[in-house]
Amino acid sequence: MSESAAVLLSKDSAPSAPHSAIEQFTHVPRIAYFSMELALRNDIPTYAGGLGVLAGDLLRSAADLDVSLVAITLASRRGYFRQQLTPEGDQIELPDEWNPAAFATRLGTTVSVRLGERDVWIGAWLYIVESPMGGRIPVLLLDTTDERNDADARKLTDRLYIDGNDHRLRQEAILGIGGIRMLRALGFEIREFHMNEGHSALLSLELLREETSRGAVPERALESVRARNNFTTHTPVEAAYDRFPYELVRQVLGETIDHNLLRRLGGEKELNTTRLALETSGLVNGVAPSHARLERKLFPEFSFKSVSNGVHSPTWTCPSIALLFDRYVPDWRCEPEFLTRAVRIPDAELRQAHQEAKQALIAFVRGTTGVALDDAKPILAFARRMTGYKRPDLLFHDDAMLRAIALEHPFQVVIAGKAHPNDEEGKEMIRFIHARARELAGAIPIVFLPNYALDLARLLVAGSDVWLNTPLPPLEASGTSGMKAAHNGVPSLSVLDGWWIDGCIEGVTGWAIEGGGSAEDAHSLYTKLREVVLPLYDRDGDGWVRVMKGAIVHNASLFNSHRMLRRYATEVYLGAV
Repeated sequence: MSESAAVLLSKDSAPSAPHSAIEQFTHVPRIAYFSMELALRNDIPTYAGGLGVLAGDLLRSAADLDVSLVAITLASRRGYFRQQLTPEGDQIELPDEWNPAAFATRLGTTVSVRLGERDVWIGAWLYIVESPMGGRIPVLLLDTTDERNDADARKLTDRLYIDGNDHRLRQEAILGIGGIRMLRALGFEIREFHMNEGHSALLSLELLREETSRGAVPERALESVRARNNFTTHTPVEAAYDRFPYELVRQVLGETIDHNLLRRLGGEKELNTTRLALETSGLVNGVAPSHARLERKLFPEFSFKSVSNGVHSPTWTCPSIALLFDRYVPDWRCEPEFLTRAVRIPDAELRQAHQEAKQALIAFVRGTTGVALDDAKPILAFARRMTGYKRPDLLFHDDAMLRAIALEHPFQVVIAGKAHPNDEEGKEMIRFIHARARELAGAIPIVFLPNYALDLARLLVAGSDVWLNTPLPPLEASGTSGMKAAHNGVPSLSVLDGWWIDGCIEGVTGWAIEGGGSAEDAHSLYTKLREVVLPLYDRDGDGWVRVMKGAIVHNASLFNSHRMLRRYATEVYLGAV
């Protein structure tokens, strides 16, 4: 192993008597991982969805593998939102408050960022991601509740994804610029920077400022920044890119940056933070091969690697299945690729372990909604963000067809997901699904569970029998929920997009929905359910267990965050070919 690889992958050896909570982490060079959202645990609501969950899984793998990272995010004291649903399916958004002091250590260091006509003072909380194997990853949660700040500034780190361009730009400046300054003030030695989506792209402006303040000309400064920056983009949806008018950028960031250079890097008409991240990064990656190919078409002037997403195997494998893995694949927690050996698991034991997970989901559904599901009938689960391109309504394209299928092969449906507070289309889809549930009552039990979060996701990916995913291609960059289901022997029935293009082995790991539009996709979905999936479940128990094992052997063994992080370490952080 090269000297640089040894430094990166070396185990943290904390001083025997550290002088402060942070000094135990500053003795080794680290990769600084910036993400606007991070899913650290269920009761720390500093995440909105898959982006944050993916980031949390990466940190858990970093702790397991002793990869020297430090993560930077916002404290988001009031979370994203806690979802309540009326009987008609109207979404009510409530604050999801948490107390950092209950989980993290307040650091005494503060830094400031000039925003508009005032300095905003930023503190930090230290949260530590700890592995049962001994690894520890520091997470800095940036917080503006400093008494020197005015009331508006103190609220900047209250809510994840604050509405309004002005507040959003200030949040991104706190994350990117403030995050760099906090790392410097705490004494971290940073080898490289990793931007998880474009929300943190303003860190490049701070790095450029550092270089030019040391006398570097702009071109040489840009070259130096690119050599240390890596960028992961997660969305091929152009409408999802953050954009800010340059007039607003000048008002908020003032004259502390070179606005001519910023226009060149961030776009001529407005600041596009995705483009800024692309222009200031030496290595850029998509999150699945298909996503990287699409990004190359959208941005042909840039080179995109592909590092497929993965999930943290111990986190997403339910207790009953994990016990089986411990018995028959004893090294799976450290080496998830050994899950190819899950073929050793006796069919009866796998079936029983799944039934335990299914009973846990059924008990939760009954306790939450009063609906009693039948453990003898298959449960189809659909759980993800409620928005147009995810097409949560596709299953309900034809009520008559669903009734006909259920007459031959009874099944049940469990759904969960939040709509963004400003996404009226997504909210309408929740209401639509509730209406369909009422219309189909008596024929198909359909339950919509509120407040989709980590703990509920764990129940769903383990306790369902079929994992349903119906995005509009090619808008699913990767998707990870089906990977979590696979770790529990739950096969996917999914549109061929994102990770499923590579994960689907028809009839072995699950089944593909193939069409050319919503009507065709719905027809394919119904055909697969009626002719393949449900008959197999009802009539061929041994055949069904073979598919369960196929999902573990072929999907869980590959689509895990240990493999993902090892690829980042060797191909991105170390620049290996």
